[in-house]
Amino acid sequence: MSPLPAPDPAALEYSKKTVALIDREIKSAGGWIPFSRYMELALYAPGLGYYSAGMHKFGAAGDFVTAPEISALFGQALARQAAQVLELVAGNILEIGPGSGRLAFDLLSELEQLGQLPEHYFLLEVSADLRQRQQHLLARFAPRVEWLDRLPASFSGLIIGNEVLDAMPVHLVAWSEDRLFERGVSMKDGQFSWSERKLASGELFDIAASLDVPPGTISEIGLAARGFIATLVGLLEKGAILMLDYGFGQNEYYHPQRSSGTLMCHYRHYAHDDPFYLPGLQDVTSHVDFTAIAEAGVKHGLNLLGYTSQAHFLINSGITDLLARASPEQASAYLPLAAQAQKLLNPAEMGELFKVIALGKGVDNPLLGFARGDKSRML
Repeated sequence: MSPLPAPDPAALEYSKKTVALIDREIKSAGGWIPFSRYMELALYAPGLGYYSAGMHKFGAAGDFVTAPEISALFGQALARQAAQVLELVAGNILEIGPGSGRLAFDLLSELEQLGQLPEHYFLLEVSADLRQRQQHLLARFAPRVEWLDRLPASFSGLIIGNEVLDAMPVHLVAWSEDRLFERGVSMKDGQFSWSERKLASGELFDIAASLDVPPGTISEIGLAARGFIATLVGLLEKGAILMLDYGFGQNEYYHPQRSSGTLMCHYRHYAHDDPFYLPGLQDVTSHVDFTAIAEAGVKHGLNLLGYTSQAHFLINSGITDLLARASPEQASAYLPLAAQAQKLLNPAEMGELFKVIALGKGVDNPLLGFARGDKSRML
C-alpha cells in the first residue's frame, strides 16, 4: 500500500478515541469481535464513527466522490424514474442516507420542472453534521422536505438509496477444504489484528455453506443489507425501492478471481484495503451482492422490477435528452456536462460497475429505467 496522507493532530486524536472505544468492546467480548461489529463501530459509533461525526466526507475536499457530486444529470435522470413511480402509485419519496443532499436537490429541482413534486420528501440521516449541510442546501424546498431519525412505520411511494448498501456492516467468512471460519478482530500488541473462529451453525453458516466458493476464499456476506431490505419490505405499503450501488450478481461476486473479497477503504481520495487504518477517519465499504438483495426482497413479498447497469438505467431515464438541453455550440456549458456524463456512463468509470435494482409492491407497469439492458437473468 502506498503511503497515505497523514492526518492532522486533531484528527489523529479523534481516531485514537475511536480505537479506544473498539478496544473496550473487544475486551468486554472476551478478546474477539466479528468484523461486522468492528465495521459498525468504526462507521457508526455515536460521536466517533466515520458517518456519525463531523468528518467532511463527500466531494473534492472529502474522501470520495459519489455520482450526485459528479453531475446534476444523475439526479435529473433519476427524477424521470421517480416521476413515473409517483404517477403509478402516488405517495412520497424517502431517501436513505442522503449524504451531501445533492441528489435530493437535483431530483427535486427536476421534479419541480416536470410539475410532479411530491407532497413530502423524507430524508433519513444519522449524521447531525450531514443533516445540517442538507438543510442548508435544501432550504428552498422547505417545508416539503422533512428529516427523519428512524424509518417510518409505513410508507407509500419511492424509497431511494444511493451508495447505502455498500456501507452496511458485513461479516467476513473464510472457506477452507472442509470447514468455515468467521474472520474477526482482536487486539495484539496495541494493534488491531485478524483472528478467525470456527463457524458451525446459524444464519451466517447456512448462507456460507450454500455458496459455491473455492477453498482459500475470504469474502463478505452482508446480513445487515439483507435485513435492511426485509425491514423496508415491512414498511412499504405500495411503491418501489430503488437501490444504486457498486456490486455484482452472486456468480460474479464469489468468482475465483475475487478470492480475497471486495472490502475497500477510502481516505482522502485514496483507495486501499486496510480497514484498521485510522478508524473513524476513513470509509470502509464492501461491494453489494445484488442476488442477495433481490432474494431478500422477493422472499418477503416484493417483486423484482429490474436490475441493470448504471449506464443503461441513466440512458433509459433520459440522460442524453437532459444533456441536449445544453447546446454543443455553447462549449463552456456543454463540454463540462458531456465530460460528467462520460464519467457516469463509461464502462471504465461508473457505468458498468455501478448497478441499479428495483423492487416493488403494487407496481404493475414496467419501469422506465429498465426498458433496455435489463440484467435480471444475471442475479
